[in-house]
Order: sequence, then structure tokens, then C-alpha cells
Amino acid sequence: MTDPFISRAIQLSLLTNRLTIPFYKIISEEDIANILKHPVSMVGSDSLPCPGKPHPRTYGTFPRVLSKYVRQDKTLTLPEAIRKMTAMPAQRLGLVDRGVLKLGMSADITVFDPQTVEDKATVAEPRQYPKGIPYVFVNGQIAVREGRWTGALAGKVLRKRS
Repeated sequence: MTDPFISRAIQLSLLTNRLTIPFYKIISEEDIANILKHPVSMVGSDSLPCPGKPHPRTYGTFPRVLSKYVRQDKTLTLPEAIRKMTAMPAQRLGLVDRGVLKLGMSADITVFDPQTVEDKATVAEPRQYPKGIPYVFVNGQIAVREGRWTGALAGKVLRKRS
């Protein structure tokens, strides 16, 4: 059952304060689904690659949304999920050359199979690449080919534009 305090806190945060909501284990699946369905919510991760055992979200946040909340639970449609992962955050952050596929934009592209994409990272084994993502392009360079990192370091620090 959903904790009414957490649900109210989530509503207040989304609607009033525009704060981010970290998903701790105290948030129910129902709350997560409601957050994802909210028109102003976006999908992102605060995880960074680090030595040792990073949090599984480092490797699995976006594939999990696609497999669990799109394909399995049907919380979001595929176009809604993609928009919440790409165009919405880019627009919110003022990244004018990212977030959509269009001539003149940076070519940050993830090629995935919506029927097989799935996160594989676990707490015990967090450094597991997801399945169903054969290619990733960063700034037009192939960073992942046939599911394996190519060694390309084409990314760059992005700054919010006002």
C-alpha cells in the first residue's frame, strides 16, 4: 500500500517546488508509476561511473524504464518515455543542440530493440551492460558497437544555457 505522506510529498515536490525526487526503497511502485505519468516528470539518473561497485542505476536506469515501465507495465508509451529521456530534459536544461533527431543537432543516438531492451545490472553485479542496445552514438561517433564499448570518448561537458 502507498504511504499517503510520501505520495503527498511527491505531489508537493512536483507541483510546487519543482524539486527532483530520488527513488529510495521507501517509494512504492505505485508512486513511481504516478511520477512517471505526470506530464512534467522526466527520466534521469544521478549516478556516475566510479571505481568499485557503482549503483546499478549507472548501467540500468534507462533500459529499466523501457523494459519495465513501457513494455511490461505499460505505464508510459514508448514515445512518451523517449521524450521524457531526451527532448524534455534537453529543453529544460537549455541544451539547444540536443534531445531530438534533426539536421544540425549533435548526433547522440541510442539504437535499441524495444522488444528486448532490458537492464541487467544488480547490486551484486552492477557493471553489466543492458541487453537490446546494439549501438550508441555520441556526438556522431560510435561509442557502442554490437553491444560493446568501442573505447570512443566523444562526450563533452554540457552547460546550461540561459
